[in-house]
Amino acid sequence: MSTDPTLLNGGVAMNHTLTRSFFPSHFQDVEHLESFLATPTPECVDELAAVDGDVMLLGVSGKLGLTLAWLIKRAAPGKRVIGVARFSAPETREWLETRGIETLSIDLADCEQVRSLPQVPNIVYLAGRKFDTDGQEAQMWATNVVIPTLVGESFPDSRIVALSSVHVYPWSDPLRGGADEMVAPSPRLGEYANSVVGRERVFQYYSTRHKTPGRIVRLAYSVDPRYGVMQEIADWVFRREPVPVETGSVNLIWQGDALNQIARLLGHCVTPTAPINIGVPQTVSVRALAQYFGRLYDIEPVFEGREADCLAVDCELAADLLGNPVVPVRTMAGWVAEWVASGKPVLGKPSKFESRGGVF
Repeated sequence: MSTDPTLLNGGVAMNHTLTRSFFPSHFQDVEHLESFLATPTPECVDELAAVDGDVMLLGVSGKLGLTLAWLIKRAAPGKRVIGVARFSAPETREWLETRGIETLSIDLADCEQVRSLPQVPNIVYLAGRKFDTDGQEAQMWATNVVIPTLVGESFPDSRIVALSSVHVYPWSDPLRGGADEMVAPSPRLGEYANSVVGRERVFQYYSTRHKTPGRIVRLAYSVDPRYGVMQEIADWVFRREPVPVETGSVNLIWQGDALNQIARLLGHCVTPTAPINIGVPQTVSVRALAQYFGRLYDIEPVFEGREADCLAVDCELAADLLGNPVVPVRTMAGWVAEWVASGKPVLGKPSKFESRGGVF
């Protein structure tokens, strides 16, 4: 499947929106995958049209940011979409600009540079640090707490949709139901989770102080065939390596669905800002998922450990507000299984979902 030039330039034809009728049987290559991940739903197109003003994404060069920026530009081609990052990898800047997204290279930890950014009505905050921070905890706290402080001070009149994590919740027994947004943040272990609570509190403080509307996105594990929980489980099964099941259940969501819901939240901001869990409504058993991959590969999975508690979250609020995600779990699994079995490229960035000590 070649990329439609209309899509590459930012526009979107109505027959190129994320609906089940548009599902491919598999992804031919990275270009095909990224184009599909950045496909807006009809609801995203309609709701972004109703949101006034341009959109700026802070910390755009990460795993989610690139395709989110492209998705927003496709859904709202008349809006100015600005991606902000240091762009230490110049090719990411070129990737965005060829798709109609403006770019600004700054250090978000520098208050003067943050203040120099254009005042736009809509901010999507994506900056954060999680992995490989052992011995660099101070840098992690600065990224996760200080930078939100600078953003909260600099954009009092903007809507701010800020990315967070389900790691703010305590671990629980999935049989007793997941944690909803009424459960107070109480991370169990690790500085990362506590720094994420700090990030949320900073955005809540400035939202209350300046009456800044917003949403705090507690994102479950998003699924991309190149990395993440589902890719790791498929790879373990395919390579006949043991699948750890102590963290026995996970919340998942197709990354394209997650991007659509994040973009749509610009039209569902509240004052003061409030959290919302983004994921599929039900948790998924790691063991059952591995067994499904085993049937597809005709391989008997090998397991290690016994199921214990996990980060189970309740995503009914998002389902009520935005509807259920478009891509079902089994469809995701089929796409991931084919990607892994065919040896297509992966990012080599493990989610470490099985880590139970709070260090990633």
